[in-house]
Amino acid sequence: MKTPFLDLKSSYNELQSELEAAVINSIRSGVYIGGNEVSAFENEFAVYSEVSHCVSVGNGLDALVMSLRALGVGLGDEVIVPAHTFIATWLAVTQCGAIPIAIEPDDKTCNIDVISIERAITSKTKVIMPVHLYGQPADLDPILKLAKTYGLKVVEDAAQAHGASYKDKRIGGHGDIVAWSFYPGKNLGAFGDAGAITTNCEFLADKIRMLRNYGSKKKYISELCGGNSRMDPVQAAVLRVKLKYLDEWNQRRSSIASDYTLRLKSYGYVTPYVEDWAIPAWHLYCIRSDTRDDLQSKLAMAEIQSLIHYPIPPHKQQAFADLKYAPGCFPITENISETILSLPIGPAMHPAFVEHVIETLIKLS
Repeated sequence: MKTPFLDLKSSYNELQSELEAAVINSIRSGVYIGGNEVSAFENEFAVYSEVSHCVSVGNGLDALVMSLRALGVGLGDEVIVPAHTFIATWLAVTQCGAIPIAIEPDDKTCNIDVISIERAITSKTKVIMPVHLYGQPADLDPILKLAKTYGLKVVEDAAQAHGASYKDKRIGGHGDIVAWSFYPGKNLGAFGDAGAITTNCEFLADKIRMLRNYGSKKKYISELCGGNSRMDPVQAAVLRVKLKYLDEWNQRRSSIASDYTLRLKSYGYVTPYVEDWAIPAWHLYCIRSDTRDDLQSKLAMAEIQSLIHYPIPPHKQQAFADLKYAPGCFPITENISETILSLPIGPAMHPAFVEHVIETLIKLS
């Protein structure tokens, strides 16, 4: 049974009439940058995320970069980041001229190990940037406490955490700024690149509004050295439709995750660990196996598509060779990269496909 990792077409088919009507209305409006559609999405996502402000931008990386720039991060500053994350987290730091200071993950959750953060803080540290990896919330309270103690800021990378909750509050406003990606494969995905930041700080929201638009509040008057990173109304229209179904779609993901965990944990697979205070978004469902590569090959033979998030850690990428991290300096991160495997999951995944994945993995155990 051919089982895709994520079936975006079926998700589109489910909402086809609403999505197409929203896109056509946006096109017919004659407004193709900004406008009411974008403003409406920003207001609706702010309400959903339980925050005061949402500022849309062109993509998730821009959201991270502008978050750091809004906080004054620049040349020579240090930003504490997870060693195990998608490379965009690190790239955002270097694009500001700052230095990413990597921290090993907790081996159980794969999120940043909070206990190790304090040892990495120096006089150059400006920001702590936790990532809610795979849709699993990072442990924010001790991070926020550390930030307050040392006079630091917190930027959350929530690119995979749409709808997740930490201690009964949605991800979106715990830190100073939260950066989002609406890449098509995300839980809340556009029909192309799009992103946003959420915050409870009006000053920071206003600054990012200028940074995304040539540093301007008023056309032809630039107060900052900004850029051009604006969500277009078509993407906003798509996101407005999908936002109405996000909780339902996340619940479907949660149900699949529960089935995987219940059925697979007795067969030698390391299934995701979820803290009592966390409600994950289940963007990804990742198991661990010492024979990961062989397992992935055998799943492919059974027509099951699985992916690796992420096969090469940032510190081993050529892009960061100048940081001179030695092989083996982050053993937990490297072990995760060698054992992690993401199983198919998504809101349109039919129960028969879920059963096929589970039965195949049981046979292969």
